Amino acid sequence: MLASNCYLSTWKRFVHEGVLDPSRLSKRIQESWHRCKEVKVDPYLTKGRHILSQEELLHQKKKSSFFLEAAQPHIARMKEAIHELGMMALLIDSEGYVLSLTGSRKIVADASKINFVEGVKWTEEEVGTNAIGTALQTKEAVLVSGTEHYSIASHQWSCSAVPVHDPEGRILGVLDVSCPIDSAHPYMLGVVASVSQAIEQELRVQTCQMEMELIQLSMDMIEAHPHLAICSPSGKILAMGQALRRRCTDLAGMKIKDAIHFGLIKETQVPLYNDHKSIIGYCVRLVPDQQSPQIQVQKTVGSSTFSFPGEKGSSPAFQQTIEGIKRVAPRSLSVYISGETGTGKELVARAIHENSPRKKGPFIAVNCGALSAELMESELFGYAPGAFTGAKKQGAEGKFKQADGGTIFLDEIGEISPAMQVALLRVLQEKKVTPVGGTKEIPVDFRVICATHQDLGQLVQKGSFRKDLFYRLHVYPLVVPALRERKEDIPDLIRYYCEISGIVPNWPDHLMEKMMAYHWPGNIRELFNVIERLHILPPATMDTDQLNRLLLPLEHQEAEHQLPLKEEPSLSFRDKVQRDVIMDALKKTKGNVTLAAKLCEIPRSTFYKKIQKFGL
Repeated sequence: MLASNCYLSTWKRFVHEGVLDPSRLSKRIQESWHRCKEVKVDPYLTKGRHILSQEELLHQKKKSSFFLEAAQPHIARMKEAIHELGMMALLIDSEGYVLSLTGSRKIVADASKINFVEGVKWTEEEVGTNAIGTALQTKEAVLVSGTEHYSIASHQWSCSAVPVHDPEGRILGVLDVSCPIDSAHPYMLGVVASVSQAIEQELRVQTCQMEMELIQLSMDMIEAHPHLAICSPSGKILAMGQALRRRCTDLAGMKIKDAIHFGLIKETQVPLYNDHKSIIGYCVRLVPDQQSPQIQVQKTVGSSTFSFPGEKGSSPAFQQTIEGIKRVAPRSLSVYISGETGTGKELVARAIHENSPRKKGPFIAVNCGALSAELMESELFGYAPGAFTGAKKQGAEGKFKQADGGTIFLDEIGEISPAMQVALLRVLQEKKVTPVGGTKEIPVDFRVICATHQDLGQLVQKGSFRKDLFYRLHVYPLVVPALRERKEDIPDLIRYYCEISGIVPNWPDHLMEKMMAYHWPGNIRELFNVIERLHILPPATMDTDQLNRLLLPLEHQEAEHQLPLKEEPSLSFRDKVQRDVIMDALKKTKGNVTLAAKLCEIPRSTFYKKIQKFGL
């Protein structure tokens, strides 16, 4: 009772004298009260003033149909608990109009006494400080209780409201749970925030599905009309006709208004409707602006400055990958790289980073398959001082924080646990990380590139990989071909590796013929390993049988290669990845175990045990 009297006296003094004791109210409520006083909101207002007609309400609901359809199932699941607790749940659009109200008959009747009904406008300008209006104003989750409300209409209510965003970060509306003060629950705001996140997740999934359906429905149209672009309702370009793709593939994923920067102008725009007569996108005709040479300049600059930190070769298969790198590197899109083990997916990721505007920032690579589920959270997000036994006193930065301003490469993304998938999705959405054992969110700015040798689409179908995370990562797919699909590059790759390793190749012609004929299941990594073995034991000193066995697996050992290696049955996939990492580190350090252990960030004693375990 004392606290309530204090708040009431605080409210009266501010209303009558304009004097405010900052120790009595949170900063957010103080700022809202001042805004209300500036626009002359009536503090003695007893009910909402602006209520839509039934026809106007239906129109408003139609405008927010995407938001309502995604949110209503979640409201339905809350219905029983809301009735039992004496509360009501509301969905409010971005203009502040109440579109949906669910609660027990008594609570709805009580709310109607202050015109807190469907169709009412409940913003700060209309009724003063309140959870709904203040959440829209601040774009943050808000709890407003009792006399924290500016107008007396809501003084007997406690309300928790959280904004709901679309996949592009715009506020679609607000989810609010309200009840009389004596029914308020301390965890109410947390529950509302949790449901809001679930609605946003549903919106992301639905948006991806709608975009994919729109692209599929429009394929015939854009193939028949080369200057057409298909856009989402928000104006994002989803697909383009052949002429546009040939001129500027970089437009995919951008807003239609940005086409002017690529030397194009919008000639016509026609809305596309679904069966319910709702707009699902636009068909836009884009034509070259004859007065703008920007696109030609961009093409010239792009082709002259591109660099690849490896050997590009000349095969059509890999040249297609190079073209994909050139197109996506200048953009901030998430890239999904697929390809077999040993094809050079990390090198492709580095090429994207080094040709992007983030090239001066860090490139942080994380092998998700080599980390245990227990270590992955602290490795990616870091940890606070004393977060767990053995933690550094000063805490540690995670990989996402290390990648701030640059690129993070998540290799073998298909190996992460379901719990980490949820945590990763949140980081990708909010671009904030919370260290293990910490409470403060740290904003981070990064571009994410992921890779895997698995088919993520199949993992989604099996239920082992989240669909919403898949859509977050699978924005721009890039395929790295296997070495058997680019055999014409083998001589160039051999020359390149010999140059950087200081190896002088002195091999008979028939050896090169064997290499060109072999199918290379281990891809480029296997090829480089063979070169290293040839360098250690020159073929000139060996007979044919020794040479064939040295080059295991080449054609002489092909049948043997098809059999599993002795240690394979006892090794998990994570062990196999770790073995490859250790082998690569030993190669880079020329067999120096101490340096190799440091490179792998593994204690030397553990490193020795791993060497024995893997038979290295």
